[in-house]
Amino acid sequence: MSKFSKTFGVGKPVIGMVHFGALPGTPLFDEDAGLEGLVDGVRADIRALQDAKFDAIMFGNENDRPYEFQVDTASTAAMAYVIGKVRDEISLPYGVNVLWDPMSSIALAAATGAHFVREIFTGTYASDMGTWSPDAGKALRYRKRLGRDDLVLLYNVSAEFAHSLDQRPLPDRARSAVFSSVPDAVLVSGQITGEAAALSDLEAVKAALPDTPVLANTGVKHDTVADVLRIADGCIVGSSLKVDGDTWKPVDPDRAQEFMSRARAAR
Repeated sequence: MSKFSKTFGVGKPVIGMVHFGALPGTPLFDEDAGLEGLVDGVRADIRALQDAKFDAIMFGNENDRPYEFQVDTASTAAMAYVIGKVRDEISLPYGVNVLWDPMSSIALAAATGAHFVREIFTGTYASDMGTWSPDAGKALRYRKRLGRDDLVLLYNVSAEFAHSLDQRPLPDRARSAVFSSVPDAVLVSGQITGEAAALSDLEAVKAALPDTPVLANTGVKHDTVADVLRIADGCIVGSSLKVDGDTWKPVDPDRAQEFMSRARAAR
């Protein structure tokens, strides 16, 4: 059994996002609410997702705009503090993503006992943040040094807020990444957070990778989850679960319940 299957324990897992509020030191941090305000928001979202019976949850710092490639140590430390405060309340497999920093994401996973990490590990992109060129070799060697060979790595091969400078078609890039850089699963994304990946892209990448889990990473909605799960081996969902479908608002328990009801029916 693959690490992916052992971690999620269900076919076509649905992973719900817990978006942190902006972290200390970032431009949008709410100094009045402070760290305990972050804890309160994260705790409420975890409760809503677990009550809705999601298969897993993932912590991310989407609010830390403008984004960086090398995140301040304080941001990773703050995420570790918050996850540590709520860890005993988590009953699901959980992952982390420190945007857009593979090394910090792996460090945070090691510090908090997370089961999986999502990041951009391969490719070269022109992006809103500048030229983007991650180093999968460095990241996987770091995982090894930290003693986390068990840590599942989800490779996003179509970066948001960016355009690939690699002229190969997406399926070829995905197939090459699997050969050269050994991900546990591949993710296909839309252009920005909350925007869907084209079903044709999902189909093409899955056709190229019949033996590797391929998940939809962005923009999965209540009305599309059945179509997505017909093709993909799972999905990650955030914005669709929020109050009014707004990425920056808390998880709406009713929207979360309805989403998982449709996902279970679809698979």
